[in-house]
Amino acid sequence: MAEGFLKSLGDDLNVFSAGTEPAGEVHPYAIRVMSEIGIDIGSNRPKNVDRFLQQSFDYVITVCDHARETCPVFTGNVNHRLHMGFSDPAGAVGSEEKMLAVFREVRDRIRQSFHEFHSQIMKEEK
Repeated sequence: MAEGFLKSLGDDLNVFSAGTEPAGEVHPYAIRVMSEIGIDIGSNRPKNVDRFLQQSFDYVITVCDHARETCPVFTGNVNHRLHMGFSDPAGAVGSEEKMLAVFREVRDRIRQSFHEFHSQIMKEEK
């Protein structure tokens, strides 16, 4: 979901998303709740962070505590490393509506955090 939000903020951003233990596919509830707000992540595919370790990035942002603790060291040039912690909604249990509510809550927190982050970065670059 974070990748979808960042990509929606502008075509000038090069965004890559990867995990330390990626699932086989993007969770269908993530696709569903993102489509509710007009962001299509249905064609995204989970990737392992190992494929990006030697690349250079302006920002490397971890979005869950597990990734923060287990993220390997990037050997490429990384200008800024940040952590924005969100619960993993894939662990939600209960009825479909309860699980969708969890996904929506996490989606909305990610949206707010990344909009604030992007606004702050844009102010600093001016």
